[in-house]
Amino acid sequence: MTGAAAGRDPGRRTAHAVAKEQAENFPVALRVLPARLRADLQAVYDVLRLVDDLGDEAPGDRTAQLRACSAELADLWRGAPVRTPALARLAPTVRARGLSEEPFQRLVQANLQDQVVTRYADLDALLGYCDLSAAPVGRIVLELFGASTPQRVALSDRVCNALQLLEHWQDVAEDRRAGRVYLPQDALAAAGVPETDLDAATTSPRLARLVLAQVAVAEELLTAGPLLVRELRGWARVAVAGFAAGGLATVDALRRAGGSVLAGPPRPRRRDVVRHAAALLIGARR
Repeated sequence: MTGAAAGRDPGRRTAHAVAKEQAENFPVALRVLPARLRADLQAVYDVLRLVDDLGDEAPGDRTAQLRACSAELADLWRGAPVRTPALARLAPTVRARGLSEEPFQRLVQANLQDQVVTRYADLDALLGYCDLSAAPVGRIVLELFGASTPQRVALSDRVCNALQLLEHWQDVAEDRRAGRVYLPQDALAAAGVPETDLDAATTSPRLARLVLAQVAVAEELLTAGPLLVRELRGWARVAVAGFAAGGLATVDALRRAGGSVLAGPPRPRRRDVVRHAAALLIGARR
């Protein structure tokens, strides 16, 4: 990638990556996990963050930079040297955990799509995008724990797509400023919400109702969470319970805000994440 990136210490996480991890709705690497697992999860997260940042924040030609990242990912899986620090830190995890390249490449493809697609006609189209931007994350996590099966992947896809939808509903204003609208176009029209409503400083009642309706869609997808947690064992169960709990706590936050999302993204409370995680883990033992 860039010469500046190549010059960083590949053994260190950047402050930017750490700050982004701390701002997530869910715990990326729970402190109760063994140190090696936490390090592997953080190595994966930093690459996912790198890809998203290239698609959302990088100056210059983002498409070219994403394609360069895709090529460097391919080098990593071929065993060729890589220069980007986050990818260099990922290499030992790829080897130790037997991670597949394909989910990482799908995340690059999602960000390439973001450069040209800024609207989605309906929920099915949006979920098709989530299959690129979110579902691969869960597949990587299952592989990392050696817990991937077709049934678990199907449940994980639903949970991860829900997490992506909820993030979109939190970030309606931010996405609008970036020129993107993830609220489905047919839902906007049916609710009588013009896109100009998304430019306001405060959320109109009709937009708030639409957001809450979309939150309910995500919540329905999250019903796969307890089933997935019950399917898993050991540290995989604990980690995935944390992810699903973050989604449920985000549902709580959006509802607590009454669907008001333009003044600032409603954030989940840590105690709600803990409460939901405990309930998921207790339920899995029954």
